[in-house]
Amino acid sequence: MKDAPPPHLFVVFGATGDLARRKLLPAVYRLTREGFLDGAQRVLGVARSTDTDDASFRALAREALLDAGVPADELARWCDECLYYQPLPGAPEDHAALARRIEALEREHGLPGNRVFYLAVPPKAFPATIDGLGEAGLNASPGWTRIVVEKPFGEDLATARELNDRMHRWFDEEQIYRIDHYLGKETVQNLLVFRFANMIFESLWNRDRIDNVQITFAEQLGVEGRAGYYDGVGALRDMIQNHLTQVLTLVAMEVPVAYEASAVRHEKIKVLRAIRPIRRSDVVFGQYTRGRVQDQEVVGYLEEPGVPAGSRTETSVALRLEIDSWRWKGIPFYLRSGKRLPRPVTEIAVTFRSPPVSLFQSMDFADLGHDVLTIRLQPDEGFSLAFDVKRPGSPLVLEKAPLEFRYGQAFGRLPDAYVTLLLDVVQGDQTLFVHADEVEDAWRLYDPLLDGQTRVRPYPAGSWGPREAEELLARDGRVWRTA
Repeated sequence: MKDAPPPHLFVVFGATGDLARRKLLPAVYRLTREGFLDGAQRVLGVARSTDTDDASFRALAREALLDAGVPADELARWCDECLYYQPLPGAPEDHAALARRIEALEREHGLPGNRVFYLAVPPKAFPATIDGLGEAGLNASPGWTRIVVEKPFGEDLATARELNDRMHRWFDEEQIYRIDHYLGKETVQNLLVFRFANMIFESLWNRDRIDNVQITFAEQLGVEGRAGYYDGVGALRDMIQNHLTQVLTLVAMEVPVAYEASAVRHEKIKVLRAIRPIRRSDVVFGQYTRGRVQDQEVVGYLEEPGVPAGSRTETSVALRLEIDSWRWKGIPFYLRSGKRLPRPVTEIAVTFRSPPVSLFQSMDFADLGHDVLTIRLQPDEGFSLAFDVKRPGSPLVLEKAPLEFRYGQAFGRLPDAYVTLLLDVVQGDQTLFVHADEVEDAWRLYDPLLDGQTRVRPYPAGSWGPREAEELLARDGRVWRTA
């Protein structure tokens, strides 16, 4: 059990925005109510609006918490005691005024100068916010100072380096928490426990026993009114470069020397640097067209409001890669993400090798298949191992049977990822956060694919993606597990 974090001030830039209302304020409240923060925290919301003050910010927070399911009778006192607001409209002197407000709140509440700066702002606002903090002297304090940055961490390798350089101009790497909320999910964290606490699986986790690994992130939704953002990003930047690649490193990493941030990050970086350059022939970009999802007709991407005519932005990616390490040499990893697919699912499918000689081949079974371990990250989080069993009766018939574990059945509702990650920030645990080298090494893999030269294939909404994505695996004699 970790110690309770010391008293601190939690400063949220973009405090009136969607992320703060839907995720950050409810997460901070739940941490307080569940006793993790011991009431030793104050929250200072920062945004451009000069019409907002402490009272109106508290009203906004109460509404957000009610929407998040918090009982009304528990809200008023917490909001009045813990929440404050400071406008930051954009004038040069605004960050100096922010520094004075922070110092005043710390004096008023006896806080020792421990500060978290959470940048819940659009990426284009990162540079001015980071520089403003540094120039106002807010990169250091009487206690500790930590800065939290949401993805995306750049748009390509060059902009990722630029962002890292800017942050390192003012902050040490130990102060920087790059947050990928997927790493805060209980099922993602449990990958390390599953692998390294259960020798039955760790002893099989290599090229001698595994045939292939597939990681899928499928969404039923389209761009949902976010075309202005999404069309400049696409599926490779939005999902593959960060979420799926982070999961890949946890699946493929070696055993860390300790369960601590530096050791875990070191092994993840080793995986990234061992991945072969990705061939363009091993990548399939797709874009959804008109089709049916859950028996409803939906428009194609080019018909979505705000999408430019003739856009070549990909809404799905399927790719094959290999890791040149002793553990994984020659084993293909397949990554797939897309919008307007048949059902929402995020899972890892680890397919084990078939026996070199099957005792049952002479009995003319059509396909004994492979044993498959499925790690479901969402929804219905859990694990399932499918293996062959004999069906009762005669004649001898084999069929697949699952050995299953479901988190919901065992533990009830899982905590939101932001609850886990915010607690780690104030406790100073960087294990589930992304290091600068991870960001740049991941972009180095995908940067060559961002030149606009990869053909974008159409696929009907409600399908599993372009036909060419199926052919990508068919070349190796394999199929997607969720198809």
